[in-house]
Amino acid sequence: MTTTQAPPTTVELRDVRKVHGTGDGAVTALDGVSIGFGPGTFTAIMGPSGSGKSTLLHCAAGLDAPTGGQVLLAGTDLGALTETARTVLRRDRVGFVFQEFNLVTALTAAQNVELPARLARRRVPATEITAALARVGLAGRARHRPAELSGGEQQRVAIARALAGRPEVLFADEPTGALDTRTSHEVLGLLRALVDRRSQTTLMVTHDPVAASYADSVVFLADGRVAGRVRVERGDPAAPSRIAAQMAGLES
Repeated sequence: MTTTQAPPTTVELRDVRKVHGTGDGAVTALDGVSIGFGPGTFTAIMGPSGSGKSTLLHCAAGLDAPTGGQVLLAGTDLGALTETARTVLRRDRVGFVFQEFNLVTALTAAQNVELPARLARRRVPATEITAALARVGLAGRARHRPAELSGGEQQRVAIARALAGRPEVLFADEPTGALDTRTSHEVLGLLRALVDRRSQTTLMVTHDPVAASYADSVVFLADGRVAGRVRVERGDPAAPSRIAAQMAGLES
């Protein structure tokens, strides 16, 4: 008899609950979420305000501990780790990109990319820093400080910083929220290219249907639960409209 194995997952949530507060003031941010994200995939996470998007991302990345359930990163149960071990795991296996670039203004692009490793007292060869900047198209901007870079270039530095440790998963929370339309497309194209060329597993929270259309699939949340998951056809010009229509259905 032939058995069919389940497809591998890089990130998996099993019946994850997250409750903020206690008693009458308790708020359920995630209500029994079970979902997996495969290696080398690009997933957009969408939903109305308060649906649990950022909470899901933070729990999946080990930034926040769930109230119940399990979160596994490449098979490692985050709940079974000490806080110190989770910190090490996040440092070595996870990359983060946020809406705010969070660059140190006094440091050059290369120094900003290197900073997390320096804070962790790890030495990173200069060639790796150069390679990280080259991957995001900034090989010639290594000595520039944030004030000398455009908003899109600053976000590229932030992405290079996240990639410098060669993470298994890249988590992005509204990475284009502070950028204009043209620059947003450039950054989203870069994230898409990282998935296609380097099989970089990426989870991105966004409110923008156009941004979500760059992903392989879109997960919709509502009231802390998974309300749907749809595949995105590459190059489909109608994809943003379809995604927006599904979002409108959740908000109505």
